[in-house]
Amino acid sequence: MSLLTPEEFAFVVRRTPLISIDLIVRNRRAEMLLGLRRNRPAQGFWFVPGSSIRKNESLAQAFQRVTRSELGRELPLMAARFRGVFEHFYDDNFSGDPTFGTHYVVLAYELPIDADALQLPSDQHRDYVWLSDAEVLARADVHPNTKAYAAPAGGS
Repeated sequence: MSLLTPEEFAFVVRRTPLISIDLIVRNRRAEMLLGLRRNRPAQGFWFVPGSSIRKNESLAQAFQRVTRSELGRELPLMAARFRGVFEHFYDDNFSGDPTFGTHYVVLAYELPIDADALQLPSDQHRDYVWLSDAEVLARADVHPNTKAYAAPAGGS
């Protein structure tokens, strides 16, 4: 599976939605794992781990790749619970070109995990934090698209 050049990827992002997987990772206390984004879009915000699905990559293959690259541990799709389809719209994009934004169609999966088993990488996020849903909803530095994954107080 070959990756697109930055120019090819910019062409795609400018013209089509991307399909991605977001991982709603929860520890034993039901806290959500968030990383402080290094890259656009959502740079500088706390956000759940995730990544785009690649051309000719099955959903199961993509899930394993995303868990390996974002959590440092490869996990099967069947370990997660599907939470739904979400749409994310951003005014910016990976390249910083101000003439176009980014549109994602996101498949969100909730994943209970032993936090000690993770080897969190630093290429996409410069720091990590575990937050309760109430903390996720209350913090201004948590991206609104991530807040959509938190249960409101009294919710499930």
